[in-house]
Amino acid sequence: MTRPPRPDAAADGVAGVAAAAPDWDALAAAARPCVACPELAATRQQVVVGEAPAGHRPRFALVGEAPGATEDQTGRPFVGRSGQLLDQLLAEAGLDRAQAAVLNVVKCRPPGNRTPRAPEVARCSGWLRRQLELLDPPVVVALGLSAAKWFLGPRTVLATARGRAHDVDGRAVWATYHPSAAIRFGPAGAPRAGLLADLTAVAAALP
Repeated sequence: MTRPPRPDAAADGVAGVAAAAPDWDALAAAARPCVACPELAATRQQVVVGEAPAGHRPRFALVGEAPGATEDQTGRPFVGRSGQLLDQLLAEAGLDRAQAAVLNVVKCRPPGNRTPRAPEVARCSGWLRRQLELLDPPVVVALGLSAAKWFLGPRTVLATARGRAHDVDGRAVWATYHPSAAIRFGPAGAPRAGLLADLTAVAAALP
């Protein structure tokens, strides 16, 4: 798995705390008071840790960029407009969200929904790494370029990375469009069609 750069001691601190968490509940409890990124901690309402099926290994994981406004308010990932479209496309592709872990690279909403900065990604990465270790999903769907770069490296180009599985630390990682891009380009736009096509391919490839 690609390791984002670590620009300061805060990233190492998060990584150490996350690595020490013995299970999902302990990890979530450790993540919720995180203040490793001062700007995000000052402007968020809450840390959006993510969701996972209770009591069993997820069939696959969905990994996005960062929470939006609705997610920040509710504390749940992908419940705003992007999440509603994602749920619709998952159903059309034959995938069950209840069988998935739903996570983000960055757990706090960036101000104005801006793209997370590299130091923020680096500081927050320990949480996602430990989530993947604990949940051990065999398949990961990276939604959008930020998530794709986290798994596949900073030079990733979404157009060339999508459409096939990449072996990353023994997991099949599929890179595809973020639902927000599908909304932005509209119902007839390429991102929506591509996202549905990729989710359908994931469904066909799941063990």
